[in-house]
Amino acid sequence: MAALAPAVAHRERLLRALGVTPWVRRAAVAEPVGGESSPVVDAMATLVSGECIVVLPAGCSPRELDLVGRALMACGAALARAPRIEVSNGQLPAAPEARAYLVFGEAQAHALGRELPAAALSRAHIVLADEPASVLASGAGKRRLWNALRSLRRALASPAE
Repeated sequence: MAALAPAVAHRERLLRALGVTPWVRRAAVAEPVGGESSPVVDAMATLVSGECIVVLPAGCSPRELDLVGRALMACGAALARAPRIEVSNGQLPAAPEARAYLVFGEAQAHALGRELPAAALSRAHIVLADEPASVLASGAGKRRLWNALRSLRRALASPAE
């Protein structure tokens, strides 16, 4: 148990250096006093509503899926629970409209662009990251993934237009 504490402290230092603030689940969310809402409560409600979709290439290895899952978990429970859609043979099975999309790879971005209506594409915030295999292979890919996640968090925290 004592050996676990340095690992946790190291992880927190790394996440702070990358600009990621891990979320901690609380027992209960307090109701705003007098019916007024705060920006923090509004941002949490936006994230919990599931307005982000993760688009992945089909056939990812368990190691690649683990990397994606851990990266999303580091950004909070709402992103960790975001629905994941796989693109197989250049086709999306269905692309529900969302406020933001995290897309792994250019081929998946093209498939998303073919599937979504133009109006939905113009409203959505689409963040492109390297394919999971590329993220595992290089430090630059990991850096681009963290930058993409930071951009996605900012987009979801801003008020809806």
